[in-house]
Amino acid sequence: MDAHLTPVHHIDPVALELGPLAIRWYGLAYVAGFVAVVLVLRFLAARRLTLIPKGEVIDFVTYAAIFGVMLGGRLGYVLLYDPSLLWPQPWRVLAIWDGGMASHGGIFGLMVFTLWYAWRRGLAWTHVGDSLVVGAPIGICLGRVANFINGELYGRVAPSLSWGMKFPGELLNGDLPAAKARQAWGAVQAHSPDLAVGDGAALIARLRDDPSLREALAPFLQTRHPSQLYQAALEGGVLFLFLLVLRVRFRRLSDGVLTAAFFIGYGGFRIFGEAFREPDSSLILGLTKGQFYSAIMIVVGLLFLGFALVRRRSSLADTN
Repeated sequence: MDAHLTPVHHIDPVALELGPLAIRWYGLAYVAGFVAVVLVLRFLAARRLTLIPKGEVIDFVTYAAIFGVMLGGRLGYVLLYDPSLLWPQPWRVLAIWDGGMASHGGIFGLMVFTLWYAWRRGLAWTHVGDSLVVGAPIGICLGRVANFINGELYGRVAPSLSWGMKFPGELLNGDLPAAKARQAWGAVQAHSPDLAVGDGAALIARLRDDPSLREALAPFLQTRHPSQLYQAALEGGVLFLFLLVLRVRFRRLSDGVLTAAFFIGYGGFRIFGEAFREPDSSLILGLTKGQFYSAIMIVVGLLFLGFALVRRRSSLADTN
């Protein structure tokens, strides 16, 4: 494909505006993900494939969302990706509306929450985890789609990719070579003299409604992998179907096998998917932070699997 014909990302991250209230696709993705997990758990409960009572599913998912995904995801982002938020303004740690959530932190938060819930209900921790991980990939999938809509966490440069896309965010994030960046801003000002150099918010907003501005900027942007969609398909769609089939077809699996499959599957897909994603932070041992933390997840998953195979206990074995 001619690089100039590659589409420039210009999707509006705001789904709906109600006066001063802006409802964003990213927020809707979280809500839809929680609803999906509720539906999956109710599906499992109706078929006696989980010991979480059907009547408690909504409360369970609500608390898991708040104390697991939201709190864990935010603290994970701060500790793993941006510790500078801890000082000198530690209250910024809670500023979720400013952006910054880490899926690895959310997964760890869910582990802690399920441990508490299992202790409170007198259930096996690994069984509760097995129930939750079946629906979790749907939320991950929707989150990645929201990343794509926002034009963030885009892929690596791939000049000849026929299905590639150009992301204006690279001009604002420093991912465009300096010479090209200067040329790009020159083209922007030649087209729209009222746009100041460096005013990224105004540029992104204008690009959504002005095809001629996108056409003027396109030659200076790099064609990239839409890696958010790769990750949505693998970490979300494929992993969900695999776990659902395991739960439905193999009822007597030992507690912890599904949790192990989730950790190993997510970690493996994340490592593969990040090979196409532009690193958004420093590397660790030659790996992106996402790949490094995912490698740890695979190790944890293998430990869960070993524990499950040694213990060989299924909480569903004695249910009809």
